Amino acid sequence: MLRQIGVLMEKEFRLEWRQRYALNGMLLYIVSTVFVCYLSFSMRRNQLTPMVWNALFWIILLFTAINAIAKSFVQERAGRLLYYYTLASPQLIIISKILYNTILMLVLAGLGFGFYAFVMGSKVQDLLLFIVNLFLGAIGFAASLTLVAGIASKAENSATLMAVLSFPVVLPLLLMLIRVSKNAIDGLDRSVSLDEIVTLLAIDAIVLAVSWMLFPFLWRS
Repeated sequence: MLRQIGVLMEKEFRLEWRQRYALNGMLLYIVSTVFVCYLSFSMRRNQLTPMVWNALFWIILLFTAINAIAKSFVQERAGRLLYYYTLASPQLIIISKILYNTILMLVLAGLGFGFYAFVMGSKVQDLLLFIVNLFLGAIGFAASLTLVAGIASKAENSATLMAVLSFPVVLPLLLMLIRVSKNAIDGLDRSVSLDEIVTLLAIDAIVLAVSWMLFPFLWRS
């Protein structure tokens, strides 16, 4: 099973390397968005409060995640999907895509946070808590949006359907992430964020379990 997951993930990396314009486009989106935010607040430094800084960061990361993960199944042709069906189980396919998208999100989140903090200035006082929160957020975004992308790929207008389906799935996760990062920015004691961290872990586990159980039915359709 681990060998099959490794082969499927290697396939994802090869496809991404062949289509480097997609990765370059996501990096350009992060850089351009952060630069626009910098230009907007460069003359009004007093308006860039920690709350605004936090909200802008997660808005940028959310749309980066949607753009990065939306193509997980859209770029797969019907013939290729049928070929996958003869090689591996649907559980391994969805797990490999989630793992690949998690790695992709961790890279984009790390680069995005580094560039955002460099340009806009860092408001974070508890960096370790913020990084843990960023790690859990990357896993949550990857797992939930990968499943939604698989569902949306079965429809004709997949981009619109993914936007509609992803909102109620991502919203609870996003609220927890914003709350924990706000605590990290304020430098509060880590015990204050313990309930939210446990909730984030539970959300990630639930999404992974749902993907494992429901994706085979979606795959057969």
